[in-house]
Amino acid sequence: MRFRYRAPAAHTADQGLLDSWGRNEWKTRDSWRSLRILSEFVEGFDTLADLPPGVSVFGSARSKRDSPEYQLAQEVGAALARAGYTVITGGGPGLMEAANRGAAEADGLSVGLGIELPFEQGLNEWVDLGIEFRYFFARKTMFVKYSEAFVVLPGGFGTLDELFEALTLVQTGKITRFPVVLMGTDYWQGLIDWIRATMVAEGKVGPNDLDLLCLTDDPAVAVRHIIDSAEARTTEQESVQETAVAQQAADASAPDPKG
Repeated sequence: MRFRYRAPAAHTADQGLLDSWGRNEWKTRDSWRSLRILSEFVEGFDTLADLPPGVSVFGSARSKRDSPEYQLAQEVGAALARAGYTVITGGGPGLMEAANRGAAEADGLSVGLGIELPFEQGLNEWVDLGIEFRYFFARKTMFVKYSEAFVVLPGGFGTLDELFEALTLVQTGKITRFPVVLMGTDYWQGLIDWIRATMVAEGKVGPNDLDLLCLTDDPAVAVRHIIDSAEARTTEQESVQETAVAQQAADASAPDPKG
């Protein structure tokens, strides 16, 4: 008898959308599912539209509260809040909780963008403003749209996903200058060394692409880098605007060639 694989029932909305099993149901279900996806974007835009400048902080949900990295994440959250930034995390436990906690204890605004998972976690207790998403791609849009920078603490696949998506968006020009800070030199140095020794050496990325990353253990350095990047972006935008105005004035005062 030939064994036939039978897929398990979908546990999350993402799985229901992306699994190839049940292909015969796509035509009837996916058109309606698109309305649910649209509703997530609408809720996210409406809820977050009036946020002060924000920084998204990523890191492992598995880190323990007595770990050095938890303490580091808490210090990062507090430093960002004191600098006037809204702290945005995935809203879960571990380093997300630590960053939210640091922001809340420093009297800053603490935001959590949760995600539906088979192992439900819920938002941590330090979140002031929270949204629960069903779809990863809708949630990712909110992280980028409402942040001026990413701070990336030690983490796993999800953390790496957010890190490399941000780098890709900057490298390809999909978003403007966007600082990405890696917190934890011991954790991230091996990755940086591999990118330099393998990806750069083989021409897969350019040498200047590593300049997109700031590696540090100091929350004050991280915050300073984010502030400096914001000021540089503002100066660059003002320069572009001044050049455009000057060009318009020059065009207006130039003699008409038809004369």
